[in-house]
Amino acid sequence: MLPPIMSMWHKIPLPLRAIALGLIVSLAGTTPWAVLVTLNARHLSSVPWAVVPTAIYLWLFWRYVRGEGWPRSTADARRINCRANPLSSEVWSVALIAGILGLAAFVIFMRVYSRIVSIPSDSVGSVSHLSGITIAGWVVMSAFVAGFGEEAGFRGYMQGPIERRYGPVAAILVTGLAFGFAHFSHPQVTFTMLPYYMAAATVYGGLAYATNSIWPSIALHAGGNLLSAMTLLMQGAPLARTAPPGLVWQTGPDASFFTSCVLLLIVVAAASWAYYALARTARRQSA
Repeated sequence: MLPPIMSMWHKIPLPLRAIALGLIVSLAGTTPWAVLVTLNARHLSSVPWAVVPTAIYLWLFWRYVRGEGWPRSTADARRINCRANPLSSEVWSVALIAGILGLAAFVIFMRVYSRIVSIPSDSVGSVSHLSGITIAGWVVMSAFVAGFGEEAGFRGYMQGPIERRYGPVAAILVTGLAFGFAHFSHPQVTFTMLPYYMAAATVYGGLAYATNSIWPSIALHAGGNLLSAMTLLMQGAPLARTAPPGLVWQTGPDASFFTSCVLLLIVVAAASWAYYALARTARRQSA
């Protein structure tokens, strides 16, 4: 017989349970780094000391959400929900190709979208007072935290249960919306940015669905964040949101806009084929 609190929990509709659990896991994985890096910026910012305790915490967090630790009664559920299933080298290679094509489509989509709708720009503020080793340490650790913390929460604990009950389309849609609204804590994020997070959720969620593992999405999420942060530091804008020439409603659709639209269709088609090939490869390997 289930304890009263567990009985009440299971009476909540599954999508709401998955959303709540996914958000809790994601916050648990990312909040300590947000706190520590803020303290690091205020105290002894010449040294990236926040990286070490965050790395230790992230290692413990990862072990726990994958099924280790107390209580043992939830170990299997945590392992299944985390979805960090190992993959063969063949599946890995196809997943990386599909994921890179997906991210390329995502970048081109954002360039087209930013010509249609005005979206806020990112800013890192002044980093001249920070040492190079501090900036490098923060950028790398932020990528790891986002990759492991957010993918375990959103593509694992949130998308997985919804996907198994309602299918991948509904799961990725719900997860993408939750992924977007979760970033509303950032001051520059507005409703116009929801397609940005929906597109990202489609890329990462598609990988998780095709492989039944979050490892490829962890690798691509961390790598994409790392590349975007480096581009932001060097050029003043992240890779997917470089300032466009202007909105098409103001300047008119030019050759650059039409070229981007055609290129988007081509890359989306290539990415769709790669995801289909990935799903077939993964199913063949599991069989």
